[in-house]
Amino acid sequence: MCGIAGFLLAEARLATAALAAAAAAMTDAIARRGPDDAGIWTDATAGVALGHRRLSILDLSAAGHQPMLSEDGRFVLSFNGEIYNFQDLRDELAGKGHHFRGHSDTEVLLAGIREWGAEETLRRCNGMLAFALWDAEDRTLTLARDRLGKKPLYYGCFAGAWLFGSELKALMAHPAFRRSVDRDALATYLQFDYLPAPWCIFEGVRKLPPASFVVLHAGISAASAQPVSYWSARQAAEDGARRPFAGSFAEATDTLAELLTDAVGKRMIADVSLGALLSGGIDSSTIVALMQAVASRPVKTFCIGFHEAKLNEAEHAAAIARHLGTDHTELYLSAADALALVPKLPEIYDEPFADPSQLPTFLVSKLARRQVTVALTGDGGDELFAGYSAYPRCLKQWQTWRRIPAGVRSGIAGAAGAAAEMPWLADGISQGMAARRLRKLAARLASRSARLRGATPVAMLAGKRTAFDRPQALVPGARPLATVLTDPARAAAVADPLLAMQQVDIEGYLTDDVLVKVDRASMAVALEVRSPLLDWRIAEFALSLPAAMKLGPDGDGKRVLRAVLARHVPQALWDRPKAGFSVPIEAWLRGPLRDWAEALLEEQLLSQGGLLAPAPVRRLWAQHQAGSHNHERILWSLLMFQAWLVRWR
Repeated sequence: MCGIAGFLLAEARLATAALAAAAAAMTDAIARRGPDDAGIWTDATAGVALGHRRLSILDLSAAGHQPMLSEDGRFVLSFNGEIYNFQDLRDELAGKGHHFRGHSDTEVLLAGIREWGAEETLRRCNGMLAFALWDAEDRTLTLARDRLGKKPLYYGCFAGAWLFGSELKALMAHPAFRRSVDRDALATYLQFDYLPAPWCIFEGVRKLPPASFVVLHAGISAASAQPVSYWSARQAAEDGARRPFAGSFAEATDTLAELLTDAVGKRMIADVSLGALLSGGIDSSTIVALMQAVASRPVKTFCIGFHEAKLNEAEHAAAIARHLGTDHTELYLSAADALALVPKLPEIYDEPFADPSQLPTFLVSKLARRQVTVALTGDGGDELFAGYSAYPRCLKQWQTWRRIPAGVRSGIAGAAGAAAEMPWLADGISQGMAARRLRKLAARLASRSARLRGATPVAMLAGKRTAFDRPQALVPGARPLATVLTDPARAAAVADPLLAMQQVDIEGYLTDDVLVKVDRASMAVALEVRSPLLDWRIAEFALSLPAAMKLGPDGDGKRVLRAVLARHVPQALWDRPKAGFSVPIEAWLRGPLRDWAEALLEEQLLSQGGLLAPAPVRRLWAQHQAGSHNHERILWSLLMFQAWLVRWR
């Protein structure tokens, strides 16, 4: 795992030393992603510079140094990630006459590009990656990203310079970069708690979408540089619907067990210490069980616990670790430990990000990094195997609400939203039990208003994924941006509503929330995180399964994944309601974080930014402090933005 950065100038106007200095500043900004080595490659005649920060995982020798030149000198590569089937590709390429100096997957990737071209090589790769490739013959810079979007990549054009980097910090370190906040992107962030690709908080910057590449030429306009897709969850879902898995449930369990065992084995290849993050849930427990089944010694597992019983899953993780015989490490944290991290979040997440589980994710990554450099996780199980409770709830509500005409539902939704905004309800002026009950009822109806308008289960899911459905009220003049959740054209054309919801979650929530959270938290401590469930073969298999193999008769998700886990761990140890990394933001904002939040939401500071409307923001804050409403999601989003603005603008 590494960090990459660099640029391509419209005019070759800088000397080699100046190019190298600018690229070094960009890579220094993301040094934590790769503390083991650094490299810069430049070509002054082309005005191009590639930079690299290395976290050494495979081939720890100098033969793995990057940026790396191809054997014929045509290509230069700066690569972040891991190619898990690199040995198979290496053997095939060796048979075609390619020679290798070392045993890194970077060298294999370069040889593959020489042999097959960038697009075909991407199709052949099984892994997580983001790379920048300079073609000295065609004088083009190609940026690419893996199928599920494990590894990030930002790019943009400023004053004739194409800039790119693993994180925004790298782009901000270049002198051509201009820090102008995109109001439309800000409103979209407040709507969802995160910013969906391709949007970015800064004007002129885009996130490269997963499973795509873009070819940049010096001097061309940003509008003409369009990413090309080489795979998509949408296409995989549509293919799965046309050709569904036709075997029995037992055969599906066998197939998944075989695929997952292979995926886990491939991700256990490393020249450094390796372990796993174990929460005690179905996903991580399955991964650890399969790791331990093939390991020659106890697998190192890590978990954090909280003294508050409703937040703690450490006891469940410890029980599973004992059953499997892993070398388990747990650390119990107090609320103060998590709170101490809050001021550091804008540094870790250099784009506004407001999933509160970012706190425990960083803390467990920090714990694991004390002993290992690579850790496997269970990320992706909820999206691929329908583990979220939102799925059966949306299906049930849709079956009920679809009988009500859309116009009637829209009217009810409007009335519910208006009720919640009535002054005596909103501000908590009236007291007494009846008033409190009415306020809670109005708030609950308002939270469901977006789902009431939904004409499909996907629209209802969008309502559940929406943190705040009136973001333009907070960001005057902002326009809505199209996302996979809000643009019907991006949804898979499938009849199965469960499959449709999974597809938009894979391309939205998974990529832009879950994987962003894990990447930034783990890379902040130079920990490489690998996710076997996100092997593209498993993704395609999961999207071909009938709904009955994912949702059980009682509505519980992950039916087939549960069957795999049951072969290794007794059901009594893991069969319980899903908890996740819960964080008590609601209470913290009324308690230990109140002064910190008040300072960031102070009216003068809100006005200085010129982006947010102070009055409605202050109203939300007052309602939350009065206890009449729970605005934890939108307030946390606002606070993460304000803290980010103070740090980076």
